[in-house]
Amino acid sequence: MENERLLITANDTSAAEDDRFHRFKLIGWWDQKKLADAKVLVIGAGALGNEILKNLALLGIGNILVADLDRIENSNLSRSVLYRAADNGQYKATVAARAAQEIYPDLKSHAFNGNVVYDLGLGVFRWADVIIAGLDNREARLAINRACWRVRKPWIDGAIEQIQGIARVFSPVVHPDGPCYECTMSETDWKLLANRRSCNLLSRGEMQGGKTPTTPTISSIIAGVQCQEAVKLLHGMETIAGRGWVFAGLTTDSYTVDYQAKSECYSHDALDEIIPLDQGAADITPRELLSRARELLGPTAELELARDVLEKMICPQCKQEESLFISLGKATADLAECPRCPGVRREVVTFFKIRGTEAFIDQPLLQIGVPAFDIVIARGGGRSIGYELTGDAGEVLGPLWQGGQGLEWE
Repeated sequence: MENERLLITANDTSAAEDDRFHRFKLIGWWDQKKLADAKVLVIGAGALGNEILKNLALLGIGNILVADLDRIENSNLSRSVLYRAADNGQYKATVAARAAQEIYPDLKSHAFNGNVVYDLGLGVFRWADVIIAGLDNREARLAINRACWRVRKPWIDGAIEQIQGIARVFSPVVHPDGPCYECTMSETDWKLLANRRSCNLLSRGEMQGGKTPTTPTISSIIAGVQCQEAVKLLHGMETIAGRGWVFAGLTTDSYTVDYQAKSECYSHDALDEIIPLDQGAADITPRELLSRARELLGPTAELELARDVLEKMICPQCKQEESLFISLGKATADLAECPRCPGVRREVVTFFKIRGTEAFIDQPLLQIGVPAFDIVIARGGGRSIGYELTGDAGEVLGPLWQGGQGLEWE
């Protein structure tokens, strides 16, 4: 009898240790199911993004969307654990999503190959439980911050340079009136952002480059802290929300920084309600959406897009107009000169609000610069409602889409 009990105990121990996540479950508060159910948006698949994805896969995160615009080049191979020489020329997001799944086969992963500022709809942010960013530019961080605050989702930022770095958490859930990324921006940050624009607001091509010197060791350190904060956040534990953790590699010192909220911060603009729609950006017009909004918010309601759209360019000399309907930030300064009038700069006509009198009022949203799975905001009567183009969710999220599961507005 005693031998049978010993055999059963041994079998139980063997079965437990055969569990991939057995060592994690020895942590008293650990809940592996929460990680398996988690939906994470990883923005940036460079040095930091690789380490983030590697960690998330090892932790058993169940659903990950990887968003990045760039392709792999040889210099990535010294800092990116998921890439190989044979991957050169392929999209980073595609390769990284596939490599993360090779680490953890039960992971559902998908890639978004596009610009996260101009091409990634707000619906993706609402889908995610947490957003983790590994980026090297202010414009993308600012866009992520504003998106997260609008849909009330926490995000974890990481920044590295040489052998130093910082990890920080911003949460409109825990601290809706607390500090966000925009609150941390200095006058110098705003000047550098402004320098990306020419005199007629188009992006300067020469400002698009800029490579940050880093090492794989600092990527590991900062990404490790980011993922550790994500685990705590997904478990409902206290994080460093509203603070930053700084690591100085030269001295191996670390410390935390407390941020202060700014009352004039434009990012603190959470929506009052979000309404999912069966239509996608190609299926509904501004007129139809404005009609819905005015039924709820009154006859003076207006629509607002998440980004400025370049409607057209007009030459002041020959009066020729060119319709573009692209995000303003995607339009570069080389478009400024009129093709008919050498040396003459064209006037830029942009919009982000729709009031109902526009010439394009009956064109599908996709044709006027609204990306798939975006959220169009309606404002009126002191309220703000987001209309989510949920009909695009399957196209954007692929195997990660569960038909609306978990998208209730809180």
